[in-house]
Formats: sequence, structure tokens, C-alpha cells
Amino acid sequence: VQLQASGGGLVQAGDSLRLSCEVSVRPYSSHILGWFRQAPGKEREFVAAIRWGTGLTYFGDSVKGRFDISKESAKNMVWLQMNSLKPEDSAVYYCALQLRSLSRRPTDWEYWGQGTQVTVSS
Repeated sequence: VQLQASGGGLVQAGDSLRLSCEVSVRPYSSHILGWFRQAPGKEREFVAAIRWGTGLTYFGDSVKGRFDISKESAKNMVWLQMNSLKPEDSAVYYCALQLRSLSRRPTDWEYWGQGTQVTVSS
């Protein structure tokens, strides 16, 4: 399984940005696709996740109400819509796939993409 994240860039505070993640194989309905982020000197942080089969979504506390996650099953794609961006949202964003039950711990996720940089200027 390979995941390809894209869509990062440099934006200003308050702007929106949409990240995409393409999965090389069609996920099973039980699989979970998600996003994490990691800023310099900080631990990798859970951002959002979506269960492939049901579309049920989960969000980290720091992005709840601002970010949204969705999927396009026909294209094996997952999207992360980021609104009202803040400088503290600046990080490398990674998409990942988890085979079983949802965990917010990065070590529990089995497959990872290469990451895309998001920088939010104040």
C-alpha cells in the first residue's frame, strides 16, 4: 500500500487549503484513512480520520470545527479541507492508513505517505 499526499503550500492566517491523499489500492471498508501533522520539535499529532466503509469521521481537538475530512471512493482519494488556518497549524502533514480500529497514536498506524508541508504566515 502506498499513500501519496499533496496540496501543501504557503498561505496566510485565515486562508483555506485542501490536502489530498491518493491510496494505491482500494481500501477495505474496515480500513481507516487519516491525517497527522508534525511541527519541528513536536510529536506527531492526530488531525482527522475517516472510516472507509461508513464515512464516519474523527477529529483532533485542535482542528475540530475548522477542518473537514472526506473521501472519494471511486478514486481512492481522501481529502483534508482546512479552513481558518492559524500559524500553529504549520507542520508537515502526513496521510496514513490503519487496518483495524481507530487509534490516535501514530505508532498504531501501519502505512504512511511522504508528507506535505503546510506553512501558515501571520
